[in-house]
Amino acid sequence: MNFPFKKYRQYSDEKLLVFISEGNQKAFDELYLRYGKKLHYYFYQAFSKDSHKADDFLQDLFVKIFQNSSQFDPQRKFSTWIYSIAANMCKNEFRSMQVRSSEKLSIGIATIFQTQVEDTITKFDLQLFGQHLDLALQNLSEDQRTTFILRYQQELPIKEIAEIMDCAEGTVKSRLYYALQILSEKLAPFNPNT
Repeated sequence: MNFPFKKYRQYSDEKLLVFISEGNQKAFDELYLRYGKKLHYYFYQAFSKDSHKADDFLQDLFVKIFQNSSQFDPQRKFSTWIYSIAANMCKNEFRSMQVRSSEKLSIGIATIFQTQVEDTITKFDLQLFGQHLDLALQNLSEDQRTTFILRYQQELPIKEIAEIMDCAEGTVKSRLYYALQILSEKLAPFNPNT
């Protein structure tokens, strides 16, 4: 299959953004190919597996990228920049949701643990684990939840998470430590070693 934008595959994300700021649609398409699925999954997980909402947020994200491409700081990594924007979009939506409703957020990210847990428990237990994980995640602060998703679902390094969250690496590690403590306490019945 020969794509008309095949030649853009050779360029870095940052260079593609320069092309986009000049109005180049094919460079935009290439960037979308690189990040569309990952970021859709990020939004999908962040918004309780709501595919329609993930679609909307992904579209809004890429509109923001297109509209603000000239504001990108070439000293930063593009992946850090785009995840920062996505994380801020989620943070703003979470705040809006809290204002509109008193219900807590539910983030369904049981798939993070699926490969580790699948060998030792049945599918029913895995489903039950996923439900309890969703509930346990509600006990995390917004920053802990976002940090947890970026680290364990998006598999981003600590340094990049620190840039995305605009905090020190030590703060990221601390948030992960406390998030994992809360989750391990809430999910203790699923621990085969206890």
